[in-house]
Amino acid sequence: MQYWERQVALPVDPLRVATALAGTSTEDNVLYENQGSICWGEGAHATVTTRAGEPLPAIASRLAEVDVEDWRAYGWATFELSYALHGMEDVPESGAVTLMIPRREVRVENGTALLRALTAADLDALETRLADAVLTGGIEPVETRVKVDVDGHDAESYREAVAAAIAEIRSGALDKVILSRVVPVPEDIDMPTTYLTGRLANSPARSFLLRLHGWRALGFSPEIVMSVSSGREVVTQPLAGTRAFLGDHDADQARRDELYRDSKEVFEHAISVRVAAVELSTVCTPSTVRVEEFMGVKERGSVQHLASQLTGSLAPGRTGWDAFAALFPAVTASGVPKAPACELIRRAETQPRGLYSGAVLIVDPDGAIDAALVLRSVFCRDGSTWLRAGAGIVAQSTPERELEETREKLRSVSRFLVPAGVVAAG
Repeated sequence: MQYWERQVALPVDPLRVATALAGTSTEDNVLYENQGSICWGEGAHATVTTRAGEPLPAIASRLAEVDVEDWRAYGWATFELSYALHGMEDVPESGAVTLMIPRREVRVENGTALLRALTAADLDALETRLADAVLTGGIEPVETRVKVDVDGHDAESYREAVAAAIAEIRSGALDKVILSRVVPVPEDIDMPTTYLTGRLANSPARSFLLRLHGWRALGFSPEIVMSVSSGREVVTQPLAGTRAFLGDHDADQARRDELYRDSKEVFEHAISVRVAAVELSTVCTPSTVRVEEFMGVKERGSVQHLASQLTGSLAPGRTGWDAFAALFPAVTASGVPKAPACELIRRAETQPRGLYSGAVLIVDPDGAIDAALVLRSVFCRDGSTWLRAGAGIVAQSTPERELEETREKLRSVSRFLVPAGVVAAG
């Protein structure tokens, strides 16, 4: 089976148009943005999920059985996959990765949209929908907001959890852990309009808007878990070390200078980079593993982070799924070492993470995988909507500072929550 394809010019903002397509969809769909390159898939022709006891790289062989040529898979991996990868007991392994091969798809590059569908009728209908979105100009951001309590909700419980984690770290049980707190959103929100409104005010490494297998989520991912190119090059970009970024040039520069002087933040970043290098060396030819950028600063919405980039070339016999298994969960969302950090997260946090600190995935048949780290996001499931953010805890941490760091991160999203029922002008 092959996709029918058609190219059309896209004379307006592709992000607004793609968001409008997602907003009018009645089926599972995923919008994924990678530095201005946008793709959107809708309607599951086939679904691939992990099975209990199955090694993660087995997904590649199951994707190869899909009866469509030149597919692209869209989906996610939950944080709980990490428990299986790191040998923890009594944790369900099935369904932790879910990938959809869509019936319809739009890919946008350089002002041109490539439309793909599995039937000619679907292709015509998709072109009509795209034309309608272009005619109206797509979704527009709006000013109305839902208020959430990012400052006070669950603050004391979080301080207590951080204090207990610091004690475990100082006892020698581990070096670093990321503990998170959940902040409920008190009313329904308009997910597509919230996504666009927030995206225009953020500068993410990746962004996404999805409805898939019971989850609805949007996010402005500050970093990737990893990407693997068709040429077998692996990239990972750990961000660790945080200060607020509020748009006041002098104050933001002072906070940036403070980041570099803060021994706690520098230590937290350095050990994260070291772990990423070791993990890359398990799946890449060791001589190819290198730190291409070390401890720069990336501005991500309401925060700025110390940032590094590491690369390597996959060793013979290794695949992108091997690299994903080695690097997941992101060290910047779990801890050091990962196994005891994940065990502490499971004990200390009051509810499963699900998509939070997992990954949104785009997978191609040539072996390429792009995996966005799910942070700075909004989550909707089973009638509830919430935000979640964490902070990296090391021996030098203090509960109050880590709580404040979660507040700084939450504001990257909390300021842009648009209530359901608000009609955006097109």
